[in-house]
Amino acid sequence: MLKVNAFEASQAAALPAEQQALIARRQRLLGPAYQLFYDQPLHLLRGEGAWLYDSAGRRYLDMYNNVASVGHCHPHVVAALTRQAGQLNTHTRYLHEQVLDYAERLLASMPAALGNLMFTCTGSEANDLALRIAREFTGGSGVIVTRYAYHGITAAIAELSPSMGEHVAVSAAARLVEPPRSYPGASEQVGRQFAEQVRLALADMQRHGIRPAALLVDTLFTSDGVFADPPGFLAEAVALVREAGGLFIADEVQAGFARSGSHMWGFQRHDLVPDLVSMGKPMGNGHPLAGLAAQPQILQRFGRNASYFNTFGGNPVSAAVGMAVLEVIEGESLQANALHVGRLLQDGLMALAGRYSQLGEVRGAGLFIGVDIIDAEGAADGPAARRIINRLREQGVLIGAAGIHSNTLKIRPPLCFDVTQAQLFLQTLDNVLDKSQA
Repeated sequence: MLKVNAFEASQAAALPAEQQALIARRQRLLGPAYQLFYDQPLHLLRGEGAWLYDSAGRRYLDMYNNVASVGHCHPHVVAALTRQAGQLNTHTRYLHEQVLDYAERLLASMPAALGNLMFTCTGSEANDLALRIAREFTGGSGVIVTRYAYHGITAAIAELSPSMGEHVAVSAAARLVEPPRSYPGASEQVGRQFAEQVRLALADMQRHGIRPAALLVDTLFTSDGVFADPPGFLAEAVALVREAGGLFIADEVQAGFARSGSHMWGFQRHDLVPDLVSMGKPMGNGHPLAGLAAQPQILQRFGRNASYFNTFGGNPVSAAVGMAVLEVIEGESLQANALHVGRLLQDGLMALAGRYSQLGEVRGAGLFIGVDIIDAEGAADGPAARRIINRLREQGVLIGAAGIHSNTLKIRPPLCFDVTQAQLFLQTLDNVLDKSQA
């Protein structure tokens, strides 16, 4: 996954000398593990709303970066950060109202059963903590994830993130299931088929003496290629896992914080109350803030036996930033905006799919949309998706790719993304597709 649409060293010769030097410096100092996006990497210096600006002053429409969830450098968020940073920043082993005020407000957006909140700095840490708690509570080790899932980069969670690639071994206690698929005209089959895979995974665990700990899913299945519908299809699979003694961990790092438009949280689209909810990237609008919501009874044994501390997780500055993000989502009606603009985007993309055979199925919810790129036979076409993504970048629009074949256009702009910007993207994509057929 990390190498999808990555810059390749062989392309450097075509770049300006100044950019070649910067890339070489980066390689020398940061080493070989880091990746750059696009055939022509971006040198960004400034962001505002849904726009990014490069070193030459050129403007790019950011339709990929859900980290800056309420918009790059939102003034209300920046003001909250600087104000609290000028007063105090310390850890959670001291009393501080800001952290508690934020926890109350965030938990109030979730079902009442999710009564505790634990803070981390990254979504990877949040999922790692969720895994520890689930194993402690259930006494099991087995985890079910989807075949191209991504949940983070800690040692334990990378083993539950098969999209990391063949050189990162999947945990022996994990079982992989295919992501949900569309069944035109038979939407009831989506949940039934997904649940059947989960049932088979649980049976295989039992055969191998593995006790289940959890079903861990990103509730929009974003790395798998974005599978959102129909609402409610997850319920049967979750019930099977709970009957087998496991927990349901909802990974809301990408699906949460009003992204789906219809709900604040992805799991709410399925009318479910998870046992644990992990959060990350959008929580701090770019500030390193993440967390884990939990049903209190599930934390009892873990809290008694292990306790928890994170030097930076839950510090007053992060709490102030998180509170500001929630205030912006509510004050600027960004959930309603995600629903409205997301529908316009999906309608526009489906109209383009009717004109261009390269565009396959359009899927998504709110401002998270996936569009399959296919060849003349209808098969996944990853190379064509890469060409489209890089041609859009040349035209000043930034998107990414998802899915096991890297053929799904991954569209997830900041929640402030507006109708005019949506129309600009659709027109730019229309132009790119038209030229590719010429």
